[in-house]
Amino acid sequence: MPNGAVRSPDAAWIPTEKWRSLSQSEQEKFAPLSLDFVRELLATHERLDVTQAKLHEYIENGTRLGWLINRKTKQVEVYRPSQDVEALDAPEQLSGEDVLVNFELNLSKIW
Repeated sequence: MPNGAVRSPDAAWIPTEKWRSLSQSEQEKFAPLSLDFVRELLATHERLDVTQAKLHEYIENGTRLGWLINRKTKQVEVYRPSQDVEALDAPEQLSGEDVLVNFELNLSKIW
Protein backbone atom coordinates (compact mmCIF):
# COMPACT_ATOMS: atom_id res chain seq x y z
CA MET A 1 0.00 0.00 0.00
CA PRO A 2 1.11 3.60 -0.31
CA ASN A 3 2.06 3.60 3.40
CA GLY A 4 4.44 0.67 2.78
CA ALA A 5 2.26 -1.95 4.51
CA VAL A 6 1.83 -5.34 2.88
CA ARG A 7 -1.70 -6.66 3.31
CA SER A 8 -3.59 -9.57 1.84
CA PRO A 9 -7.37 -9.25 2.24
CA ASP A 10 -9.69 -12.23 1.85
CA ALA A 11 -10.93 -10.74 -1.45
CA ALA A 12 -9.99 -7.63 -3.40
CA TRP A 13 -10.57 -5.92 -6.72
CA ILE A 14 -8.87 -3.29 -8.86
CA PRO A 15 -9.78 -2.08 -12.37
CA THR A 16 -8.02 -3.87 -15.22
CA GLU A 17 -6.32 -0.66 -16.35
CA LYS A 18 -4.77 -0.24 -12.91
CA TRP A 19 -3.36 -3.79 -13.10
CA ARG A 20 -2.05 -3.25 -16.64
CA SER A 21 -0.20 -0.11 -15.53
CA LEU A 22 2.09 -2.29 -13.38
CA SER A 23 5.31 -3.77 -14.71
CA GLN A 24 5.60 -7.54 -15.13
CA SER A 25 7.82 -7.78 -12.04
CA GLU A 26 5.32 -5.75 -9.98
CA GLN A 27 2.52 -8.11 -11.04
CA GLU A 28 4.49 -11.11 -9.77
CA LYS A 29 4.55 -10.00 -6.13
CA PHE A 30 2.49 -7.87 -3.78
CA ALA A 31 1.63 -4.99 -6.10
CA PRO A 32 2.57 -1.49 -4.91
CA LEU A 33 -0.89 0.00 -5.19
CA SER A 34 -4.10 0.67 -3.33
CA LEU A 35 -7.00 -1.69 -3.83
CA ASP A 36 -10.33 -0.25 -4.95
CA PHE A 37 -12.37 -2.87 -3.05
CA VAL A 38 -11.58 -5.21 -0.17
CA ARG A 39 -13.60 -7.81 1.69
CA GLU A 40 -12.63 -9.36 5.00
CA LEU A 41 -14.50 -12.27 6.54
CA LEU A 42 -13.89 -12.28 10.29
CA ALA A 43 -12.54 -15.70 11.24
CA THR A 44 -13.28 -17.20 14.66
CA HIS A 45 -9.63 -16.84 15.70
CA GLU A 46 -9.37 -13.17 14.63
CA ARG A 47 -9.96 -10.17 16.87
CA LEU A 48 -12.61 -7.76 15.66
CA ASP A 49 -10.66 -4.63 16.61
CA VAL A 50 -7.57 -5.81 14.71
CA THR A 51 -9.58 -6.52 11.56
CA GLN A 52 -11.42 -3.19 11.89
CA ALA A 53 -8.03 -1.45 12.06
CA LYS A 54 -7.03 -3.20 8.82
CA LEU A 55 -10.15 -1.90 7.08
CA HIS A 56 -9.45 1.63 8.28
CA GLU A 57 -5.89 1.30 6.99
CA TYR A 58 -7.14 0.19 3.56
CA ILE A 59 -9.44 3.22 3.37
CA GLU A 60 -6.67 5.59 4.50
CA ASN A 61 -4.52 4.20 1.67
CA GLY A 62 -6.98 4.71 -1.16
CA THR A 63 -9.46 1.84 -0.98
CA ARG A 64 -12.87 3.08 -2.09
CA LEU A 65 -15.10 0.38 -0.55
CA GLY A 66 -14.53 -2.22 2.15
CA TRP A 67 -16.72 -4.87 3.72
CA LEU A 68 -16.09 -6.60 7.03
CA ILE A 69 -18.40 -9.60 7.31
CA ASN A 70 -18.92 -11.08 10.77
CA ARG A 71 -20.84 -14.35 10.46
CA LYS A 72 -21.01 -14.87 14.22
CA THR A 73 -22.95 -11.62 14.85
CA LYS A 74 -24.59 -11.57 11.40
CA GLN A 75 -23.30 -8.05 10.91
CA VAL A 76 -21.52 -6.30 8.07
CA GLU A 77 -19.48 -3.15 8.46
CA VAL A 78 -19.19 -1.04 5.30
CA TYR A 79 -16.16 1.23 4.99
CA ARG A 80 -15.98 4.22 2.63
CA PRO A 81 -13.59 7.19 2.41
CA SER A 82 -14.60 10.29 4.40
CA GLN A 83 -17.63 8.55 5.92
CA ASP A 84 -18.48 6.87 9.19
CA VAL A 85 -18.51 3.09 9.16
CA GLU A 86 -21.99 1.79 8.36
CA ALA A 87 -23.11 -1.25 10.39
CA LEU A 88 -25.73 -3.48 8.80
CA ASP A 89 -27.57 -6.19 10.72
CA ALA A 90 -28.02 -9.42 8.74
CA PRO A 91 -28.35 -7.80 5.30
CA GLU A 92 -29.60 -10.11 2.58
CA GLN A 93 -27.49 -8.37 -0.07
CA LEU A 94 -24.56 -6.01 -0.38
CA SER A 95 -24.13 -3.64 -3.29
CA GLY A 96 -20.83 -2.94 -4.98
CA GLU A 97 -22.07 0.64 -5.28
CA ASP A 98 -20.08 2.81 -7.71
CA VAL A 99 -16.91 0.74 -7.17
CA LEU A 100 -18.15 -2.67 -8.34
CA VAL A 101 -20.95 -1.45 -10.57
CA ASN A 102 -23.80 -3.97 -10.99
CA PHE A 103 -22.27 -6.34 -8.44
CA GLU A 104 -24.39 -7.64 -5.58
CA LEU A 105 -23.39 -10.21 -3.00
CA ASN A 106 -26.23 -12.42 -1.79
CA LEU A 107 -25.68 -13.14 1.91
CA SER A 108 -28.84 -15.14 2.59
CA LYS A 109 -26.93 -18.46 2.50
CA ILE A 110 -24.16 -17.15 4.73
CA TRP A 111 -26.43 -16.35 7.66
